[in-house]
Parts: sequence; structure tokens; C-alpha cells
Amino acid sequence: MSHIHPTAVVDPKAEIDSSVAIGPYTVVGPNVKIGAGTTVGAHCVIEGHTTIGRDNRIFQFNSLGAIPQDKKYAGEPCELIIGDRNTIREFCTFNIGSPGDKGVTRVGDDNWIMAYVHLAHDCTVGNKTIFANNSQLAGHVEVGDWVILGGFTVVHQFVRIGAHAMTAMCSLLFADLPPFVMCQGQPAKARSMNFEGLRRRGFSAERIAAVKAMHKALYREDLTLEQATQRVSTLAEGKPDVAQDVDLMVGFLAGVSAQRGIVR
Repeated sequence: MSHIHPTAVVDPKAEIDSSVAIGPYTVVGPNVKIGAGTTVGAHCVIEGHTTIGRDNRIFQFNSLGAIPQDKKYAGEPCELIIGDRNTIREFCTFNIGSPGDKGVTRVGDDNWIMAYVHLAHDCTVGNKTIFANNSQLAGHVEVGDWVILGGFTVVHQFVRIGAHAMTAMCSLLFADLPPFVMCQGQPAKARSMNFEGLRRRGFSAERIAAVKAMHKALYREDLTLEQATQRVSTLAEGKPDVAQDVDLMVGFLAGVSAQRGIVR
């Protein structure tokens, strides 16, 4: 408890590892759990049924675990779960889930989340993502691993963003953004694939060539989404090294709703 500033208000029912550091004037509620090595800056409010893992760095002035901005919410014990080794910069707001969906807002591991980011109820964020300043997610949004959101990106409720996708600054997403795709605009339109990001993550030339073929099928050949999905599904034939990337894209496209569609 020596790592907790004397002005912090920590409910005695909260489960706080002895190695956790909590800054001045921070408030921690009774249903909060914080794992070893995590640091929490000054003037934060961590409330609700919130579980925070190990070695997170939470900067000052964050609101984590507040009730959802949902008029239907009536006090149900929904959750916010944050994994390990995340960096959460100033003035972020992460809400708990809602009873109309999973009841959980979930953040994975090793994410870099910059200032003023909002995660609404029932959002799911994967691992190793980067959210630039003022990225805003409405309810029920799903974000895959390695996604990069440019500053001031706004994502409509129920939209899905596939792994390795990237948005430019001030992008507005009303439709699902498939894996590997880079987009820009209001509303967002596909511009290319995230080839440089894939190279930095160690993708081989063969895997990048397969991603280029996916881009061609989805955006250059005037195919319907069903036709493009069929074309993409053939790219792994005789190429076991690209099977995981093809499966990722095909699985994502299989979940696209007719109402939502994809960024085109």
C-alpha cells in the first residue's frame, strides 16, 4: 500500500496488487481489480466492475469503467476488462458493457492508446493496436490485432475493423474495414493495403503478394463481395505460407452483413 498516494481514495474492497502505484487524487471503486506492476496517474476515476491486468501504464485524468452512455442501461453488473502492458494516455474514457450485448468492453494486450480516446460499451479491441489522439469508437465496435487508427477517426456502432487495417486522420467509418486495408475519407474509402506495416511485422514477399491479390479481387476487378470472397479463397492453393492470411480475410468477409457492407 506504500505505492498509493495518501490523497488517493481506494475502496477497501478493491483488489489491488501490492506493486501497483496510484497517483494523487485518484478514485478506485469497490469492484475494481488491478494487476501487478500497473501504474495509475493522478486524478483518474476507475469504477464499476473493472479488471486491469499487469504492467499497464495509465496516465492522469482517465475515466475507466463508468456506466455506458446508453439510456437502456439500468444498473446491471457489466464489465470493463483491460489486459496487460497497455499504455493509456490522458483523458481517455472506457465504458463498461451493456446488457443488450456481451455485457463486456474488452481491451487486449500491448495496445498504445493516445489521449482523448473513447471506447463505448461492448467494444472489443485486440492486441498491439495504436489509437491516435481523439479516436472515437461507438458501441459494439470490434477492432482486430495490429490495427492503427489515425487521429480523429470516428467509428460507427457495430462496425468491425480487421487485423492490420489502418485509417488516415479524420476518417469516418460506417462500414466494416477488412483486414490489411488502408482507408481515408468521410465516409472512408479504401486507398490501398497496409504493405509497409506488414513488412515491418516480418511478412514475407509471398505473403505480401497474396495481400496484393486480395486487394485486386476486392477493389480492382469490379466483383461482387461474394465473387471477391470466392476469388480470395483460392489464393492459398499450393501456398501454405499464405493460408493464415487468406483464412483471416475470408473469415472476416463471411461476417459482413448485407446492411453494413465493407469500405469500398
